Amino acid sequence: MHPNDPVTAALAGYRAAVLAKDVDAFCALYDPDIHVFDMWGRWQHQGLAAWRDMASGWFGSVGDERVVVEFSEVHSSVSGDLAFGHAFVRFSAEAADGTELRSLNNRLTLVLKRQAEGWKIAHEHTSAPIDHASCKAMLQR
Repeated sequence: MHPNDPVTAALAGYRAAVLAKDVDAFCALYDPDIHVFDMWGRWQHQGLAAWRDMASGWFGSVGDERVVVEFSEVHSSVSGDLAFGHAFVRFSAEAADGTELRSLNNRLTLVLKRQAEGWKIAHEHTSAPIDHASCKAMLQR
């Protein structure tokens, strides 16, 4: 991961915005026409207003807890005005005293577009493998 890489920068911004529960900072990472295939609750989110609603609901639902996001095995590539990358992501909920309460893992793929104001996430896709026997998502690596 290179600190000037747009994917790495987007992931760092994502981590910071989620930790701060800062909806505006979170949404600033995204293109107004963002299209997200999220694995939680809805088939897709189209447009920044829909994604903002998701973020507001998510951040509002955690109460006094903090959500710590960690990315691993980040891979990225840049070609002209497009960048893309993928990573494993771990979300952990922490109590106010820093005690980890629960965690889950999933996979993340991003596509970013270079714009006048910088790189913005234009597409995001999260997933987890499905266990064949139970048909349940495997949320731990």
